[in-house]
Amino acid sequence: MPQALLTPEEMYRADAMAAEAGIKPLNLMENAGRAVAEELLRRFAARPTLVLCGPGNNGGDGFVAARYLRRWGWPVRVALLGDRKRLSGDAAVMAGRWDGELEEGLNIGDTALIIDAIFGAGLAREFPSAWAAAVNRAGVPVVAVDVPSGLDGLTGKPRGASVQADVTVTFFRLKPGHVLMPGRMLCGETVVADIGIPQDVIETIAPTTWINEEIPIPMASPAGHKYHRGHAVVVSGGPLNTGAARLAARAALCSGAGLVTLSGSPDALAVHATQLDAIMLSDAELMQLLADRRNNAVVIGPAAGVGPDTRDKVETVLLSGAAAVLDADALTSFADAQERLFRLIAMAPHRPVVLTPHSGEFARLFGDLNQDAKSKLECAREAARRSGAVVVLKGADTVIAAPDGRARINVNAPPSLATAGAGEVLAGIVAGLLAQGLDGFAAAAAAVWRHGAAARRRAGRSLTAETLLAAL
Repeated sequence: MPQALLTPEEMYRADAMAAEAGIKPLNLMENAGRAVAEELLRRFAARPTLVLCGPGNNGGDGFVAARYLRRWGWPVRVALLGDRKRLSGDAAVMAGRWDGELEEGLNIGDTALIIDAIFGAGLAREFPSAWAAAVNRAGVPVVAVDVPSGLDGLTGKPRGASVQADVTVTFFRLKPGHVLMPGRMLCGETVVADIGIPQDVIETIAPTTWINEEIPIPMASPAGHKYHRGHAVVVSGGPLNTGAARLAARAALCSGAGLVTLSGSPDALAVHATQLDAIMLSDAELMQLLADRRNNAVVIGPAAGVGPDTRDKVETVLLSGAAAVLDADALTSFADAQERLFRLIAMAPHRPVVLTPHSGEFARLFGDLNQDAKSKLECAREAARRSGAVVVLKGADTVIAAPDGRARINVNAPPSLATAGAGEVLAGIVAGLLAQGLDGFAAAAAAVWRHGAAARRRAGRSLTAETLLAAL
């Protein structure tokens, strides 16, 4: 099973279920603070350390970490950013167990390391920019407890401002904010510590978001033939715009489809013919080509052209019974006709449809889902529900969302994937896996992971779509 991601609310449930199982919350806080202190021991020699504690449970973790570090011989200062009289519950208990001086307010002073235990993942208000600036300008390593203060654990976005951590120590499970951008960068390296919450609470919580990890692809039967591995069709653009479709076709073949055909006009196919060997060409009408049910997966959109002709071809694809990947121009062509597209998808609910927009294409098709105002995860989920398709919202933190609410967040894509043609390669991988019989969500998630893994094999500024294909 892939690693589950817990929302802050789900993490509160995990804590509560641990308490119901007889594990005292105070013990969980003790374990959390000690885990932070132990992580510092693994990474750093003893040095002057400032522990910044907030007024809640995150601050309680900080008091525990400070106590252990002091016990182990570290020079430690503790500052409370809040009114000690307002401390309550377990945080107040842990503050009482700190027997050193307690400073008030934010004074970085002479320190060589900062533990940020001000606020955790459930912060519901703006984080003071002056506090974030003071920590970020200190010029020393910063270790955050749970999340860097100011970071929303659900959305991965700062609430006003955020601390920039070098290391973040969180507990039991990662949260979406740890892996969504910019949260992933603000966390630095993230470590998950076991603090004693029973693992079986995951089954009761039943999370619906996971880290995107490798999905095994069923091996072909030794007695099988190429048609058993599916036949993918890629719809080509005109003769001056053939490269994008060719990249998608090659990717579908490299991903295991038994056969791949490029469909287009004779003049476009004449260009393709000079570049291809194993990939077949067809100038038959698209409806006629797809009448052969062995042609079971289609990519349309890469350099297909924006306008009514592409819309009509998308309709043909969606009514054919084949699995479909709609990319690039196939999406933009419905910018003013979204409901028509969604109706077409709904007409064949048992056939996988995968949409692969980047942020610009997403905005054209789902304009009211503003990624600046909402989380990327929330936007992708709502788009999948609304459209009835699996949505792959691309980026450094690609989100794969299914109409039933399941979602995966990808973490293995290197920056070098930001190169021309990489999106077409991804669309082709999805189609190749659909042709082999994977369901839409599995095909999309597996394709995104393989896309990133192949790029990591060729990571560096020299990565191109062509070398990405070779790495597949």
